[in-house]
Amino acid sequence: MNAVQMIRNAEKSLTHRFQEAEETAYSNQARVLDAFREFRVREFHFHPSSGYGYSDAGREVLENLYARIFASPDALVRPQLVSGTHAIASCLSALLQPGDELLSAAADPYDTLANVIKGKGRKSLAARGINYAGVALTDRDGIDIGGIARAVGAQTRMVLVQRSRGYQLRPAISLEDIKRIIEAVKAQNPATVILVDNCYGEFVADHEPPSLGADLTAGSLIKNPGGGLAVNGGYICGSAELVEEIAWHLTAPGLGKELGSIPFDKRYLFMGLFQAPHVVLQALKGAMLLALVFAENGFRVSPGWDESRSDIVQAVHLQDAGQVQRFCQLVQRYSPVDSDVTLEYGALPGYSDGVVMAAGTFIQGSSIELSCDAPLREPYCAFLQGGLSYQHCRYVIEQLVREFISG
Repeated sequence: MNAVQMIRNAEKSLTHRFQEAEETAYSNQARVLDAFREFRVREFHFHPSSGYGYSDAGREVLENLYARIFASPDALVRPQLVSGTHAIASCLSALLQPGDELLSAAADPYDTLANVIKGKGRKSLAARGINYAGVALTDRDGIDIGGIARAVGAQTRMVLVQRSRGYQLRPAISLEDIKRIIEAVKAQNPATVILVDNCYGEFVADHEPPSLGADLTAGSLIKNPGGGLAVNGGYICGSAELVEEIAWHLTAPGLGKELGSIPFDKRYLFMGLFQAPHVVLQALKGAMLLALVFAENGFRVSPGWDESRSDIVQAVHLQDAGQVQRFCQLVQRYSPVDSDVTLEYGALPGYSDGVVMAAGTFIQGSSIELSCDAPLREPYCAFLQGGLSYQHCRYVIEQLVREFISG
């Protein structure tokens, strides 16, 4: 069977799953549009601001949109947040004091955030006297709700819920499990803050963690909610009191959200948010197609093509580091930018192992665009995510069938 026929057959098998994803995207698009209409977005809201950014009406409306769409009382949406890790680290640093405990609900977080928490630098949480513990996963890589409840004590100031898998092989945490975590933690200590790392999870379902009772939810604008148009930035949604504390940390006490100019055309932040439900749909359909095609050719994939999804990341289990590099190289070769670049494992800031990264993207590091990466360690897996169009995803998968599976 040739590559095109293999993909056409897979698409027929995926008809129902694609339709489910279409319905979710429709629900999300309606919610986003309703928010834009409610806050009466105007062309002048896109204009740049300068200096201190006082009275930046566009910035205020953008943050109101995020708060409403994510069902939270307040939001902080700024280009000064340089990544998802920075947004989450800002929450941690602003709210945790010496003697407090931070609890991770799903073992240890991914590499860059692990450095923030327990790195050797003088600015890590550990160096500041903040205690940390991670609750181990169950034998089947599930969330241990009972273990989380037992670990929460009087000093547990915050529980971190990393929704996506990072470079772990556990499933992404479903919204149903996030709700169970919140209920279990609040039953033990109602004052404990629940922070959800929402990276890669936005608009995958028809609601977001704040609607379940999460106190804070944070992520990156060059992932799902930027819709492939936001050129940088991060967001934090949550209670007004907590968002204000974080804003004081980001700028200065007493200044907070009142400062922070956006000295470029903001239309891409607005357009990206408006486009995000559709773009996430493209990425999800691409991930499902990749999962089914590779599973039918004997590869172990996670999640499976017919499993429910809580993020846009698709893992493909491979044999060794060389095979991972070859997989990523093919993704790079069929990218719109830097298609002729040769990939190697290299050192990246915040990672303990070398990383190979296919990122032929219009925006550097934008992983809502079709990209693929992996650390130089066992078990050897390629982690693919994103895709601005299903057609691009489909084309790359066709080439993977020709050159990786059949080649």
